Amino acid sequence: MQILLVEDNKAITKALTYTLMQNKYSILCTESVAGTLKMLEQEKIDLIILDVTLPDGNGFDLYKTIKKKYGISTIFLTAKDEESDVVKGLELGAEDYVTKPFSTRELIARINKVLLRNKKHNIIKIQDITCNLDKMCIYKGERELSFSSLELKILMLLFTNLNKVITREYIIEKIWDWTGNDVFDNTITVYMKRIRQKLGSPIITTVKGIGYRIDEE
Repeated sequence: MQILLVEDNKAITKALTYTLMQNKYSILCTESVAGTLKMLEQEKIDLIILDVTLPDGNGFDLYKTIKKKYGISTIFLTAKDEESDVVKGLELGAEDYVTKPFSTRELIARINKVLLRNKKHNIIKIQDITCNLDKMCIYKGERELSFSSLELKILMLLFTNLNKVITREYIIEKIWDWTGNDVFDNTITVYMKRIRQKLGSPIITTVKGIGYRIDEE
């Protein structure tokens, strides 16, 4: 498991790096918004510990970008302990919010809890289709199915948003993020048709005029 610590206080960074390594975690560190975004492009991160106040920006705004583009679980770690800040962090979708000063044992316990919860959610089974989010693989029964890179990303988008409608406009936006290419609305129809044919199971529901969703059984 690889953790990214975004913190500009060198003493905290040093102490947490040592503690996390003692607990068998791999840890990477950045101290700015720019450094974090660059790191996320280069590394696979399982969890982010994110300070709210950074030298070149706001941790809340950075988290919005992380959530939209990467969907990585995040724990806010900050001296801002006002109730409104805690509520804001949680309402944005963060897994937890730890205020300074903090107990390293408590933080490790919270990290373990988040990672354990994520691990349980990384294998999703709907009818005879199994999605392994860690390996980015889709199985029908015991047989692994073959998808193009873009088809697989669209399918993963649906699996990571179970019970939620993913609009066609959002899929078009994500394809731009992934490839830098514009696509037309009818292109999404073609992609979804191919994905459904390869799945061979009716797990994708069309919401007419809006988009698609996969529901938990």
